[in-house]
Amino acid sequence: MAKVNAVWGLDIGHSALKAMRCVMKDGEVVVDAFDFIEYPKILSQPEADPDELIQDALEQFLSRNSVRGDKVAISVPGQSGLAKFFKPPPVDAKKIPDIVKYEARQQIPFDLQDVIWDYQRMAGGQEVDGFALDTEVGLFAMKREQVHKWLRPFQKARIEVDIVQLSPLSIYNFITYDQLAEGMEGQEFDPDSPPESVVVLSMGTDSTDLVVTNGYRVWQRSIPLGGNHFTKQLTKDLKLTFAKAEHLKRNAREAEDPKTLFQAMRPVFNDLVTEVQRSVTFFQQIDRKAKIRGIIVLGNTTKLPGLKQYLGKNLGYDVLPFEKFKRLSGEPISTPSFKDNSMSFGVCYGLCLQALEESSLTTNLVPREILTERLIRSKKPWTVAGVALLLLAFLFNYFFIENVHKDTRQDVWESSLNKAKQVEQTVSTNKSTDGQKVSQLEFVKTLGEQVAGNRDRRLTWLELLKAVNESLPHNPEFGPGHRYPNDYPYTKRPELYVDYVESKYFDDLSTYFTDEVKKKYLEGYGAIKEREKALAENQPVPPVTPPADGQPVDGAPPADGSAPDGTTGEAVAADGTADANAAAAEAEVTWPTGPGWVIELKGHHYFNGDPRTWGATHVRNTLLWNLEKGTVALPVPGSEPVEFTMKEMGIGFPLIAVSSEIDQKHTIKNPEAEQSAQMAGGPGGFGMPPGAQGPGAQLPGARLSGSATLPGGAAGDPPKEVPLSFKAPKYDFVVQFCWQETLLTKRLDERKKLEEEQNPTTEANPDDVVMNP
Repeated sequence: MAKVNAVWGLDIGHSALKAMRCVMKDGEVVVDAFDFIEYPKILSQPEADPDELIQDALEQFLSRNSVRGDKVAISVPGQSGLAKFFKPPPVDAKKIPDIVKYEARQQIPFDLQDVIWDYQRMAGGQEVDGFALDTEVGLFAMKREQVHKWLRPFQKARIEVDIVQLSPLSIYNFITYDQLAEGMEGQEFDPDSPPESVVVLSMGTDSTDLVVTNGYRVWQRSIPLGGNHFTKQLTKDLKLTFAKAEHLKRNAREAEDPKTLFQAMRPVFNDLVTEVQRSVTFFQQIDRKAKIRGIIVLGNTTKLPGLKQYLGKNLGYDVLPFEKFKRLSGEPISTPSFKDNSMSFGVCYGLCLQALEESSLTTNLVPREILTERLIRSKKPWTVAGVALLLLAFLFNYFFIENVHKDTRQDVWESSLNKAKQVEQTVSTNKSTDGQKVSQLEFVKTLGEQVAGNRDRRLTWLELLKAVNESLPHNPEFGPGHRYPNDYPYTKRPELYVDYVESKYFDDLSTYFTDEVKKKYLEGYGAIKEREKALAENQPVPPVTPPADGQPVDGAPPADGSAPDGTTGEAVAADGTADANAAAAEAEVTWPTGPGWVIELKGHHYFNGDPRTWGATHVRNTLLWNLEKGTVALPVPGSEPVEFTMKEMGIGFPLIAVSSEIDQKHTIKNPEAEQSAQMAGGPGGFGMPPGAQGPGAQLPGARLSGSATLPGGAAGDPPKEVPLSFKAPKYDFVVQFCWQETLLTKRLDERKKLEEEQNPTTEANPDDVVMNP
């Protein structure tokens, strides 16, 4: 079975040193050693030397016991420290440390640099969604010099102390674990109805620690009355020596006159009862919901006959029986020495519980610098071992390097180094010469590009205009000559009529692409991508030109241009195909940067008969599509015309900058009607029949408005009506696109490089190469 680490709890009292050694076995606390060393004199006697007496007791303790490898916890008197309790407001549990620091500055009456302090959240609080509710925090402190004073004897005895705890708090740990654990098991703390509390009186030599607790909360006070006060009262009233009075106090039942003895000690009894009543009353004032169940009396002073009965009678509370430790086991418990002093081992028991991590309160007042020093000291062997290994590694490395150095001495490699330097100089000279040649070549290439580029730049605008012209829709059925609107309505004519072409130069095209411009482009880009996808999948796409047989597309309005069903004939929204995938398309687009031109075309068209292809949709399907995906054949000197894509031309990012509404009421005057009106003319006009002169004269059957009437052809034919105008729904638009001019020579060079990359093994035929001018 593996060895279990043991812990020592040492209580240095004013009359004796008490020690207890405990271990955990099968989940139970077991005591396997104890010691009780009484001083020759009480520490508070005038002729006593406390430091010397404590030191002698520790040496005697070490001569009997060993603490090597064990954890050591010691207690200090309650009056040497400070214990404060406060209830923070319901706050985030993570902020409690900050609140505690503030409370420490407020409640500790010393500079925090001069004290050792610690805190702990008491049991019974709740935490809901990270917020601490009904929480009580205990704040414990002790002056730094007092802590070092109590540690000094242990340091001289070379005992390393791991835990320093106040005696009343050790009693609290012992009581909650040993006496109150059964009542607390499986019970949640209710702040409105807390469990009953017990008052613990731990009577020492010069003071009594009063602890009030219900297992969850604790309140403590040190009363300056102890067993030594009974002895002093006897020496005063009975005129006895201190030793004689102490002997009579311990053996009061065997005294010749016990009644006189108790009468002499009555003032101390009364003072003790008064102090306890005052303390309990004060506690009940600060915690009005607390109920006192009874009193537990500890310490060897309780052996005084009649003490427990007197306290119970005068305080009005039952004195709870305490004969042994309920949850402590081990062979030493049954020894006479332990039984005689068992009432004084409560503090040692509480210290052992804390060292075994079985206690409710775990605060520790050991100075942090001592813990840091121990940590460093424990790491020193490992540090020394690491440094030794590092030095050993350096030593081996040195031997290896020295061994290699023997074969690489300068006298062995000097000739080779000289040859290497000569080669290095030759390489440096060649690099310098090569750099000069490269600079000359770059100069010649730049000069050639400037000479050839001047001629190319004269052609760029002509190429741009040709590209724009090729991008406009053309109907192959339209040849030269007049097309009568009745035979070919305006709503079936796909031509775009350009009103003007403007341009503007930008040093950086990114300044042109504002959020609004990007949005407009993405609307058209989405439609183009949908059209491209439909073409790739051989799906039907919106028609650009009307069918060859002249019949209207299904769903198109009548050929006379009347408004389709469901419209009023007023201007209607032209852009009927909004791009629902504009947001997704933005991820595919890389916006242009650098210098370039923005070309603007303002125009209109009458191809507004079919709702599926009218308005902006027709512009996208023709002009924008061709500017984005089209090609243009351009002449190349010494070769046949070459097809260039719009991207190669530097043309791209077409968009409808301004989109109007289709004017369904727009009409175009009929020139034949004007000629007819002239023939019908005024007085003396050409073709005026006799007798028709004068104001208001008109041809027979002629209408005042709406149409003109021409004479019939053959005899007896009815007159032919000529409409005054034709209905032509008009859509106005403004298209903008970017143009970053690319010279012809550069386009040809890039195409040549692309072909070489695609066919790296194919040797170029000199006859197939287009020579740049």
